Amino acid sequence: MSKSCYPDFVSGRGAPANATPTRFNLKSREADGDWLDEREVLDGAIAPIRTHVTTERPKTILARNTSPDIPFDKSVNPYRGCEHGCIYCYARPTHAFHDLSPGLDFESRLFAKPDAARLLRAEIAKKGHVPTPIAFGTNTDAYQPIERDWRIMRQCIEVLAEANHPMTITTKSDRVLRDLDLLAPMAAKGLVAVAVSVTMLNPDLHRILEPRAPHPRKRLAVLKGLADAGIAAHVNVAPIIPAINDGEIEAILEQAALMGAKTATWIPLRLPHEVAPLFQDWLQVHFPERAGKVMSIVRSIREGRDNDPNFFQRMRGSGPWADLIRTRFKIAARKLGLNQTKIQLRSDLFVPPRSDGQLALF
Repeated sequence: MSKSCYPDFVSGRGAPANATPTRFNLKSREADGDWLDEREVLDGAIAPIRTHVTTERPKTILARNTSPDIPFDKSVNPYRGCEHGCIYCYARPTHAFHDLSPGLDFESRLFAKPDAARLLRAEIAKKGHVPTPIAFGTNTDAYQPIERDWRIMRQCIEVLAEANHPMTITTKSDRVLRDLDLLAPMAAKGLVAVAVSVTMLNPDLHRILEPRAPHPRKRLAVLKGLADAGIAAHVNVAPIIPAINDGEIEAILEQAALMGAKTATWIPLRLPHEVAPLFQDWLQVHFPERAGKVMSIVRSIREGRDNDPNFFQRMRGSGPWADLIRTRFKIAARKLGLNQTKIQLRSDLFVPPRSDGQLALF
């Protein structure tokens, strides 16, 4: 396993280690007095790592995307890092830009952007702004646990609801139902769609793969809550990890369809940069007997590598294993009546807001 500054696996967290990135200047850290200040050792047990939140004050909030294989050109991320702790999260390497580890730091040392709504209002008010859907939850989950207190996501929705601006949300959290009072009226105008990520149904796998994300049953209930409120509900079965959760594809789709989901997608496991060694360490901790098999299949899907960064291929995979998963998914979706129609959002209702918080008439 990779060298870790944490001497033992930490219960309730996703990463087994605080891996050190090699692409930047973050140096290896050894366990020392600073680390001991952050934990208590009682009867030989390690206390849970506390979550720290740092305020971040960016100058802009809209991230622009030009990748040809991603269906949005603008996104907002109210938070950096994610307390859900999903070991496979492709956003983990972004923490290295802060001289923090993509491992345990990513899920315990978070950044909140309290000015996000104000910045969003200013940016969509600019002359020439094109109101294509703004995506939330594309990097880290905007409804992760700290949203309960910070409420940054809700403030952003309020801005977009005022301006009749289309948006999409991807989340694992049932906290999205808190904002139905805003989202349901937007949905009635064709302005919002919500994708719920359901990675597995097995509670034991959920506990170690996504330790602080809501239980799969809660996520299925989110789909029902969205559908009942008239909001376009989409299920994202992602990532599909060979020999770990691929056996649940059909069951997830069946349950999602019963809850009201109308569309579904899947993405094979992606392991960019530091995610690859972190995931392999996780396999050695939890599935040592099948670690070799899992990585062998992953590499067969990724043309012999841990990760394939090429456009389109990164979202689809290649080879017999990827084809098999794709076929299974397509057959199951067709039998369940999923993906019969495409979700379309409107942009013609947009009214640019003024910087003083009022809506412009023209």
